Amino acid sequence: MYEIITVEDSIRVQPENIGLDKKESVMKALASKYENKIIMELGVMLAVTEAFDITGGAIEVEDAGIHYDAKFRAMIFVPKLHEVIEGNVVDITEFGVFVRFGPLDGMCHISQIVNDFISYDRKTGVLSGKDSSKNLKVGDIVRARVIGVSLDKKEINKINLTMRQPGLGAIEWLEAEKKAKLKAKNKPAPPTAKKTKTKTKK
Repeated sequence: MYEIITVEDSIRVQPENIGLDKKESVMKALASKYENKIIMELGVMLAVTEAFDITGGAIEVEDAGIHYDAKFRAMIFVPKLHEVIEGNVVDITEFGVFVRFGPLDGMCHISQIVNDFISYDRKTGVLSGKDSSKNLKVGDIVRARVIGVSLDKKEINKINLTMRQPGLGAIEWLEAEKKAKLKAKNKPAPPTAKKTKTKTKK
């Protein structure tokens, strides 16, 4: 999910940073252009960690900035298809929940939360399962699987999640299920009736 990548680009150093060391000025320009932004087909670029192979230094007509070509390394956050994530529920609506993991939010449609009929309480903002009695509210920690990813600069929330598969759901539910299974496993077996043989006189 977190990766270090190498990118090559042309970068413009702002006039106010021209007096700085070349590498420092390029790092500032790269950070301003890339950090905390969604890069299509890559992910969210969190931090530029290093700039190298800096060449050029051209000044263009009617532009007070300086243009360099440079390679740089950056840390990115990449949501992977089929990856299992853990995050916090940050919003609940009638149609599903939004889960924040890393710097992104994913949406889990109401049909993908649990294998049960779910009702939404507008006053409390809680989703409740009819037969399972499983509740979900803002602040709950959940484990989900990524089933759809489409990153775009304008539309960030295009990450679809599911919690209906085994081992997924609210951490509270999973812990309760684990305790129930352990309790059932350690439950003593009921006593069995002993068979006695009776002799018959001939």
